[in-house]
Amino acid sequence: MLHYDFRRFLDALDDLNPAQIEDAQTKIRDLRRKTEAISEIEARTNQGHKCPFCGGERRQKWGRTRTKVQRYRCTDCQKTYSGRTGSAIGRIHRPDLLMVVLRDMLGSSTPQSVRKLARQLGFNKYTVWRWRMLVFLIIGNSTSSASFSGIIEADETYQRESRKGSREWVRHFADPLNIPNPPRPRWEDFTTQGLKMMRGLSRWQLPILTVTDRGGSLLFQRLPNRKSATVERAMRPLVPGDAVLCSDGGNGYKNLAAARGLEHFVVGSKPGTRVASGCYHIQNVNSLHARPLRNLHQAVLRSGHQELGQLYSMAGGAADKDAASGCDQGVIKPGLLNGMLPASKRGDRADPICRL
Repeated sequence: MLHYDFRRFLDALDDLNPAQIEDAQTKIRDLRRKTEAISEIEARTNQGHKCPFCGGERRQKWGRTRTKVQRYRCTDCQKTYSGRTGSAIGRIHRPDLLMVVLRDMLGSSTPQSVRKLARQLGFNKYTVWRWRMLVFLIIGNSTSSASFSGIIEADETYQRESRKGSREWVRHFADPLNIPNPPRPRWEDFTTQGLKMMRGLSRWQLPILTVTDRGGSLLFQRLPNRKSATVERAMRPLVPGDAVLCSDGGNGYKNLAAARGLEHFVVGSKPGTRVASGCYHIQNVNSLHARPLRNLHQAVLRSGHQELGQLYSMAGGAADKDAASGCDQGVIKPGLLNGMLPASKRGDRADPICRL
């Protein structure tokens, strides 16, 4: 829009009635959402000038795509491309709505179901399902090694094992003589049938090691068990020799600090013991355990996939593959759309997201 026309548009706003103002606000909100997604893509394109086809760095602007993203033409191979070419979201025509799906998955509130979100966006439920699958795929491909320094906080959290979608109970009820009884009741049976809930920790509560430092680095690591040796083995490559370790009274942390000669502060959970020497505590790492991502937790834990840590990290706005060892790790850097822009090869579809 020309500057003169834009000034006339602003002057015309004074003549709008309340209903028209509401309509204008809705329209501007939608435009802002689209512009935000395009700005993310443009920022990535400005950072990397190489052609995705030949690697050439000389280019010229070549109009815009249908989604209003800047298109370029390589002066070497004469091919056109944009910031999304060759990326995981290269064929998504509504990047603005993909941002809405991302915020729904990784925001501060509990994610909506696929059907409810599809009705809200006016999409088919399978489109939302594929987008969520794409997010899981990208998260799994964008993991990197964690780097911690300074004051490091470590603690574990536990999540009940979920077998949602499993047919073992249905098969057992249909043929109890030939199909063995599942190893434990369904969690809903403890409420509906009045069963006594198991007290304390059991093998049905899966441990997740959580590590963070004051610089914002985060790591979530699924552990195969809660033995001290397992915790010590998982922490050993994460803590540098000049770091200060803050944890609870777990033997795994104590053994690690003694073996490495680390300065170790043990804090408790009762008032008066939660902070040592005025600044050593594990309140940052404990706050992560309260993130309302329960639905995604269950989806990850029931299938053995390790996207839980990345989801935790992305939901916080800051900075698991060997199923046999169970000690896989993932770290996601800040930003929502940035992790989707580097090219990634589509792999097998993971099971967890189809249950959400």
